[in-house]
Amino acid sequence: MSHPTPQQLADQARAALERIGPGCPALKPKERLAIPPQPMPAQDPQSRRRNLREVALGYTPEQARLEALRCWQCKNAACVAGCPVCINIPGFIQAIVEGDFQRSVDIIKEVSLLPAVCGRVCPQEGQCQLTCTVGKALKDVNQAVSIGRLERFVADWEREQGRVQVPPVKPATGRKVAVVGSGPAGITVAADVRREGHAVTIFEAFHKPGGVMVYGIPEFRLPKAIVQKEVETLEQMGVKIHLNFVVGRTRKLLDQLEQDGFDAMFIGVGAGLPKFMNIPGENLVGVFSANEYLTRANLMRAYDFERADTPIFRSTRVAVLGGGNVAMDAARMAVRLGAQEVHLVYRRTEVEMPARVEEVAHAKEEGVIFHILQNAKRILGDAAGRVTGMECLRYELGAPDASGRRRPVEIPGSEFVMDVDTVICAIGNEANPLLRQTTAGLVHNKWGNIVTDENQKTSLDGVYAGGDIVLGAATVILAMGQGRVAAAAINQRLAAQDRPKVPPLEGAENPEISI
Repeated sequence: MSHPTPQQLADQARAALERIGPGCPALKPKERLAIPPQPMPAQDPQSRRRNLREVALGYTPEQARLEALRCWQCKNAACVAGCPVCINIPGFIQAIVEGDFQRSVDIIKEVSLLPAVCGRVCPQEGQCQLTCTVGKALKDVNQAVSIGRLERFVADWEREQGRVQVPPVKPATGRKVAVVGSGPAGITVAADVRREGHAVTIFEAFHKPGGVMVYGIPEFRLPKAIVQKEVETLEQMGVKIHLNFVVGRTRKLLDQLEQDGFDAMFIGVGAGLPKFMNIPGENLVGVFSANEYLTRANLMRAYDFERADTPIFRSTRVAVLGGGNVAMDAARMAVRLGAQEVHLVYRRTEVEMPARVEEVAHAKEEGVIFHILQNAKRILGDAAGRVTGMECLRYELGAPDASGRRRPVEIPGSEFVMDVDTVICAIGNEANPLLRQTTAGLVHNKWGNIVTDENQKTSLDGVYAGGDIVLGAATVILAMGQGRVAAAAINQRLAAQDRPKVPPLEGAENPEISI
C-alpha cells in the first residue's frame, strides 16, 4: 500500500484551508465534523524495514492547523479529564489554529516537560482521545481529534526552531531531594522539585539516562536525541545525574537517604523484571525476554553491526509472544535486524490486543505475520540446545475475565508446530525485587509493587514512589502523572518543615555523593 508523501498531504491540507477561508473563521460543529482526520506522514514500509529512522514523520504546519480546526473547543473539556497530567488541551489546540505554535507548546509545558515524548508514545486513544467529543459524535475513537499528533507537532517545532527554554528555578532553599531512576516519572519529579529551588540528584542504574524511553522504546518510534534533549534541559536547570548507580547495590536506599542528608526521596525505578511463560524449553539458546532483546538493540545499539560491539542473536525465523506495544516493538526490531520471517503469536483476537492501533498497523505494513487465538505450549530444541521450533495451541474466547476481556480457552487436540529459531517473550514485566530485599520497612503488595497513598508517599517517612514500580507496567504519561503528584507532595513537605537550612554556596547545591 503506497503512502501519500508529506508534500502531497501538505498540499491537500493547504487546499482545504483555502476553502475554509483566511484566518480560519469560526466553524459550526457540523462543519468541523466534515473535516477529515489528517493522516500521519510516514516512511514507506519497504524502505523502513531496513533502517532505524523514525517511521512517523510528523504533521506539516498545514496539516496541524487543519486537524486543530476539527476540535469543538468544548466547554466541559472532557479530553482534559482523560489526560493523566491534565494538559489544557483545548487551549493548546486553539493556539495551533491561530498559528501561534510557541504559545501552544508553552501551554503544554505548564504541566508536562515531555511533550515530544508523549506525543509519540502515549496511548492517547485510550486516554484524552477516548473522551473526545468529536470522536463520540462520529462514534469512532479513531476519528477523534489527533491530540497526540498535535502535541508532537508543536514540541518538534519548538525544538527545530531552537526555542526550547530552560524552566525558571526559584532561589536555593538548601533542601536536597534524591530521585532514584531517570525514566518519565523521575524526570517529572526532578523538574517540578527543582523549579522550587531544591537541590535534586538523580541516581540511574544504566550508563545513559532516560529509563524505558532509551532502553525499551526503539529509535524508530522515539529517537534518542529527543530524550537526550529533555535530559539536557534538566541538567541546565541544575539537576545532577549519577549514572551506573544501582540503589540497593551501590548504596542502600535508607543509607543514602540518611547518611547523605537528603530531605526526601522519590523512587521511580520502573518494572523491569520480565515475565516468562514457564513452559518447557525456555532455557534454550534463542529464547529471550523482550527486555533483553530491546535493551541490547536500543540502549546498546546492537543494530549498528558495523560500529557496535554489542552481541545480539542473528535470527532467521522469529516468534514474538504477546500483543502489547512491547511485543510490537520487539517484532518490528527483529524485522530491522534482518529476520526473514517474524511471527507475532497472541492468545486473544486483535480486538483485545493492548497495543496501539497505529503500532499494530505499522507492524503489519512491515511484514510481521499475526497469529491470533494461538499460544506457545513448549519450545523445541536440538541436541546442541538451540531453538528449532515452538509447539502451539489454538484458542477460542470464553467469558470475560478480571480485565474485562474475554478469556482465552484452549481447544483440546489443536497442537501444531511452528518452525522458528528465536522466541521473544513479551508478556509483561514485574517489579525487580532488589529494593524490597534491601530496604527494611518498605511495604510492597503481593506483586512486588511499592504501596503508596494518594500523595505517592510510601510506608517510609520522606520516601515517595511512582510510575511502573507502583502501577506495574503502565505508560509514560501515567508515570508522569504520578510523578507530578509526588513532586507536589514533596514540595509541600519541604515548605512546611520548621527547621531552616542555610542555602549552599553558589555552584555547590549538589555535593558529590560518597560511594
